Amino acid sequence: MVGKKKLIVGNWKMNLTMHEASLLLHKLAAQIPVYPDVEVVLSPSLLTLQGLSLQIDHRQFKLAAQNLYWRDEGAFTGEISAHQLRGLVRYAIVGHSERRYVFGETNREVRNKIQAAVRNHLIPILCVGETASERATNETIGILHDQITAGLSNITSEDAKQLVVAYEPVWAVGTGDNALPRDVQIAAVTIRAQIKHMFGDTVAQKTRVLYGGSVTLDDVAAYLETPGVDGLLIGGASLDARVFSKMVEKAHSK
Repeated sequence: MVGKKKLIVGNWKMNLTMHEASLLLHKLAAQIPVYPDVEVVLSPSLLTLQGLSLQIDHRQFKLAAQNLYWRDEGAFTGEISAHQLRGLVRYAIVGHSERRYVFGETNREVRNKIQAAVRNHLIPILCVGETASERATNETIGILHDQITAGLSNITSEDAKQLVVAYEPVWAVGTGDNALPRDVQIAAVTIRAQIKHMFGDTVAQKTRVLYGGSVTLDDVAAYLETPGVDGLLIGGASLDARVFSKMVEKAHSK
């Protein structure tokens, strides 16, 4: 779609102290210029979000929460709501494979979190993807269909206009065994087709589809050149300022 910016998201996961996160942000700010065709989003741990929100240049970077709880307030010790995140972040990662498969997050919880993000004017980054066993039995398309349908069933076409969907096959996340560009292209087509079925062609074309899963500097260009892919959700490599800045530079050149 003409005019659609590439979106590069760095997911720092459960890494970095406040001091380390601040230092990494300082390095990134020095190495990544403001590109008119690339949007850069950083997703630090919840502990560091408030401090970084005061340090960050919002023209240069946006912030994302790695997770949220679906209720806006209440007696839910240890949780952070989308309502509390308003004003701190622009985006919220929902349904990351580590939330689904390490912490047992269900499709119902993902659906409620998507609805909470939208209700509080945050842009959800819905993560979908299959496990190694599901891939081995050719269930990828069915899994993507089910996760998208379940995750987005409580929002309207208007709500979905800013939606981001990240295809992150579970077997590739943090393993070094990443998907081939042709497999990512098939996944992107599947994702967009299901969104079109649910919300119409206009929303489907506006939706930014990302790839995430052991992305390295060597293969970042191939993914960015893959038809239907609008950016990347980057994990471990986003903790290296030099590598991440080079990835953003490559997104600008595509």
